Amino acid sequence: MTHSLIGADRTTHLKIVAVALAGAIAVILVGITARVTDIQSASAQSVVVTAGKPAAYTARGTMVR
Repeated sequence: MTHSLIGADRTTHLKIVAVALAGAIAVILVGITARVTDIQSASAQSVVVTAGKPAAYTARGTMVR
């Protein structure tokens, strides 16, 4: 058994190409199916967070204004 691809025969190269092609197709299919189905309902449920007044904390844990 050789561990080099240089001396591999034709069927070994075809097997490698077939496995790579199957893996690429699997990644593409997962990417296509893993999309957001409804943009309108997803954005309606999001929460908007606004910034408040700036505050600084000391080493003691008390807030300085």
